[in-house]
Amino acid sequence: MSEDNRKSIVNVVEDFDYSTQNESYNKRFRKWRSDKDNPFAFNFTANRNEKVYVESKGFVDHSFDDAEKEALSRIFYVIGIAALIWVVIEDVLGRAGIAGFAAFGFNIHTNFFNSAVYGGSFEIVTALVAISLLKVAIPGIYAHYRFRLPRKVEFMNRLNSSLALFGAISLSLIVCTAVSLPSAYSSESKEIYDYFQSIDADLKVWDQTEFLVYTIFDVIIMSVISEMFFHGAMFGVLRQFGDPFAIMMTALTAGLLTQDLREMPAAILISLVAGYGMVSSGTMFTAIAVSIVYKMYNLALLILETDRTDKMPLTRNIFMMAALAVGIIGFFIFWMCFVRKKKGNIAVYRSDVSKWRRIGVSVKTFPYLAVLFICLIYAVLRLTL
Repeated sequence: MSEDNRKSIVNVVEDFDYSTQNESYNKRFRKWRSDKDNPFAFNFTANRNEKVYVESKGFVDHSFDDAEKEALSRIFYVIGIAALIWVVIEDVLGRAGIAGFAAFGFNIHTNFFNSAVYGGSFEIVTALVAISLLKVAIPGIYAHYRFRLPRKVEFMNRLNSSLALFGAISLSLIVCTAVSLPSAYSSESKEIYDYFQSIDADLKVWDQTEFLVYTIFDVIIMSVISEMFFHGAMFGVLRQFGDPFAIMMTALTAGLLTQDLREMPAAILISLVAGYGMVSSGTMFTAIAVSIVYKMYNLALLILETDRTDKMPLTRNIFMMAALAVGIIGFFIFWMCFVRKKKGNIAVYRSDVSKWRRIGVSVKTFPYLAVLFICLIYAVLRLTL
């Protein structure tokens, strides 16, 4: 084949930049994408010099745009279904279940138009743990079995750079400080911690089993299963269209599913840091670590605010400034030793389709678009009611 002919061949699988990951990952990712029977693999191949005859249109180029649009639509249909399952479990089934238990005399109550749950500490923690686990685990399992990504592609597990892990955690400290200024902890978590604080002004409640169980679940378990959904199956299948697109759409979805306008900016920023850190370091553990640091940071702020003395604002501000300083120093080291020397990079996907058009096609796919509107409407209701 001549040099001109080789340049005219479009093969999106082989043209992808695999240099950011290890050979084991690349081999499995290529194989998954090359399967012609895989409905979620974008494996378009064509010769720019060849044309095909289409009735009523004459001879036209192979439609690269249509192939990309079709692949995105199939993928975001599944993501939309997964997101819809999340919303239904959280907003409908979860609230209905609480109302049902309340009708049977259990000490627990809720309101369908906000996230507040009232009642006994055991009942509240049990309900929140069950709802949180189901709303994330079921969509994650659904996406896992629909996309059928190879395990080592879906769950990146080889640390290519410990410095990138260090840099992601440092950047997360900077983001935590920025988003904590208007208070960015999730509404459910903040309400449960506020509930425990209000029971006993002497803070004896912090020794309660319910509080410890919820803290471990919220900080560690939820961080793990959430990242397995967002930066596992979802990120893995979207990475075909470049890391920036996958990072951006994953962050957008994570932000929307908070259904809270006050929490969305924080969730989006932390997801962006988690996605970039995962790609740069090569392991999902980085994304999980970023999520844990974010939750631990905000939990520390809430605990500091239980201090009823006049010293509380000073103590809290010192903590925030110290975290910010550590984050800035750490990120500076990361920038000088990693980013500036270009020791790692993200895979960029180039095509004739603009990034914004690609995002538009994705967002407009049903039922993803419907979930987007539901989440925004519910977020507005939470803010106003």
